[in-house]
Amino acid sequence: MAALMLVVSLSLPAAAQEFQLTSTTVAEGEKLTNTHVFKGFGCDGQNQSPQLSWTGVPKGTKSFAINIYDPDAPTGSGWWHWNVVNIPASVRSLPQGASGSVQLPKGVMEIRNDYGQVGFGGACPPPGEVHRYVFTVYALKQESLPLPENPSNALVGFMTRANSLGSASMTAVYHR
Repeated sequence: MAALMLVVSLSLPAAAQEFQLTSTTVAEGEKLTNTHVFKGFGCDGQNQSPQLSWTGVPKGTKSFAINIYDPDAPTGSGWWHWNVVNIPASVRSLPQGASGSVQLPKGVMEIRNDYGQVGFGGACPPPGEVHRYVFTVYALKQESLPLPENPSNALVGFMTRANSLGSASMTAVYHR
């Protein structure tokens, strides 16, 4: 009796990579540097938006939105430091200082931050208090969010979440 050997080759799909947000200029749980501190309101920082990169993008992503939010601000509603939407799906990172510059891809929309300026506004909490800064990238199912001119951060947040396929976050801190 001849031995019969059966070789089966299975090709299994690779496990989906987790949607992740990373930065070369901001570290999870670490204090922000002066580069990302606001210039004004009693702070004397460089007010540059951070370098951000994302991987493991959800299937079907047509654009991205990024926001930086301080939930500890003594306002009753937190503080929006940066809200940027309509980042093309082909983009996987933004360089440091991209806010307000030609380094942002065409068609991107920066929203007025809670300092009253369009674009990035760095950390500047009241003296003595440690605040958290939550950096989040959202993968969106639309190429462009249907927003009016000069939308509020609340409306941008609503539309972003309503069109989200997933999000990735990291949190840094700052105090002065």
